[in-house]
Amino acid sequence: MATAKKAAPAKKAAAPAKKAAAPAKKAAPAKKAAPAKKAAPAKKAAAPAKKAAAPAKKRTPNAAFMKALTPSSALAAIVGAAPLPRTDVTKKVWEYIKKHKLQDEVQKRIINADAKLKEIFGKAKADMFEMTKLINSHLK
Repeated sequence: MATAKKAAPAKKAAAPAKKAAAPAKKAAPAKKAAPAKKAAPAKKAAAPAKKAAAPAKKRTPNAAFMKALTPSSALAAIVGAAPLPRTDVTKKVWEYIKKHKLQDEVQKRIINADAKLKEIFGKAKADMFEMTKLINSHLK
């Protein structure tokens, strides 16, 4: 019985030593995290310097889109007879479509052509994505 009593106190002494070692490990990662926070602002400071140099380039518009084209007589009934750029022709056709409520109620991308638009599109219904393709044949 004397041997059992001696073994028990030795185990208790070892257990507190393990607990003391555990808090020391937790303190070490906290020191590593602090330098990482200091490094992040340095990267952010370098990024704005690059962005400041980028806006120096000026955009040049595509001359093909801005070239004034003469509409055909059928298209002139909607957009007018004066020469217009392609972009303005498309805008005026959209104004006409919305003014006369020619968009399909269920599928907004479908245009229900009236008599004037049917002459331009060549069909009763046209998709909004093919509309510019159909209009291009009426521009010179």
